[in-house]
Amino acid sequence: MRFEVVRHIDATPDVVWAALVDVERWPEWTDSVTSVRRLGTGPLQVGSEARVKQPRLAAQVWRVTELTERRSFTWEARGPGLTTIGGHVLAEDANGAVTATLSLEQRGPLAPVLGFALGGMVRRYVTMEADGLKRVSERP
Repeated sequence: MRFEVVRHIDATPDVVWAALVDVERWPEWTDSVTSVRRLGTGPLQVGSEARVKQPRLAAQVWRVTELTERRSFTWEARGPGLTTIGGHVLAEDANGAVTATLSLEQRGPLAPVLGFALGGMVRRYVTMEADGLKRVSERP
C-alpha cells in the first residue's frame, strides 16, 4: 500500500524545509498529528527518533532512515507484521518555488489488511499534512 500527495508551494526551499524538519511543531499546522516528541536533541538526521501520536492511532516511534539536507527525509515506524515508511521530498522549480511530495507506504504481512481497513484515513492524513505544509510555508 502506498499513498502519495504532491503540492506546489510558493515559498523558498529553505522555508519549506525548516517547517518540514521541525517535526515537533507539526501539530500546529496539521490536524493529522496530535503530538510529536523528539527522543533526542540536535538537528533531524539519520537515526533521529520521534514519538508521534495521531488521532485514532496508537503512538509510534518513527526513526529517520534517510536524509538529504534541504531535499528529503524518510522515516519508518515498525511494529509486528508492519513497517510504515513516510517520505518527504522537496524539489525546486525554475521559479524558486517548491514541489513537495509526501508519501506513506506500508509493507509486511499486515499491510493488505490495514490498507483495506485504514486506507481512507491514511489518505486523508497524508493529504492534511501536505496541505498544512503548504499553508505554513506560504504564511507571510
